[in-house]
Amino acid sequence: MTPSRDISRLIEIMAALRTPVTGCPWDLEQDFSTIAPYTIEEAYEVADAITRGDFEDLRDELGDLLLQVVYHAQMAEEQQAFAFGDVVEAITKKMIRRHPHVFADKDGNIQPAGVKSAWERIKAEEKAERAARRPPDDTAHSSLLASVKAGLPALTRAMELQRKASTVGFDWNDPRAVLAKIREEADEIEAALDRNDKEELAAETGDLMFALVNLARHVDADPETALRGTNAKFERRFAYIEKALVARGRSLGEASLQEMDALWNEAKKAVVPAKAGTHTA
Repeated sequence: MTPSRDISRLIEIMAALRTPVTGCPWDLEQDFSTIAPYTIEEAYEVADAITRGDFEDLRDELGDLLLQVVYHAQMAEEQQAFAFGDVVEAITKKMIRRHPHVFADKDGNIQPAGVKSAWERIKAEEKAERAARRPPDDTAHSSLLASVKAGLPALTRAMELQRKASTVGFDWNDPRAVLAKIREEADEIEAALDRNDKEELAAETGDLMFALVNLARHVDADPETALRGTNAKFERRFAYIEKALVARGRSLGEASLQEMDALWNEAKKAVVPAKAGTHTA
């Protein structure tokens, strides 16, 4: 099978991979839940390529993300739920509906000032239609938090849940109160460690992370951005350790934890933090 610029070829390839007996054993074993993490990962890869300004990489990562859409559509078609063409039709219908100022008849065009209000009205109508199609769930639909999308990354969703709750006064007024909550959660983790309860430890760790997101919100820091910055800082400092060991004719495997700790402390003083918007190794 040869490559092609036509989307139909990609759909054919995916169908071949999912064909029983002759297809790929790994692809045949997958389902929506096992593929979902890869879908999220590919979206992050796209965002990373954009951040780095690498258009060649962006092209490839967009292809990987497109593959995820084709993959899910193929599995849905196998269950006779919908096909790739239905996905395309649904999004084109939505875009036309949300842009009446662009796609309406000449007499139906609206002024730029009315675009935003029309957009919000149409989104509200679509939301109501989706809600009407779902099975009744009084708890979910009556909740203030029901509008926070379940598919958001965990850090982002935690932030949005907290923001939504704060609109009705369910919030702290002082970041120091959040800091006290963080200390409380840390103490609970320590108690769970004493009991050596893995499930409790996982739950308490989640509580601590939720509290940390709350602190980020109160100090006007985006938790995802903050964590990305810390990841980059960790990489720079660890690279310093690696280079220092190489200069000494040693490898990571030969170095003791004490030696690496000492080099880490050197790195904290020697490595200049990257400024916002820059990308240094």
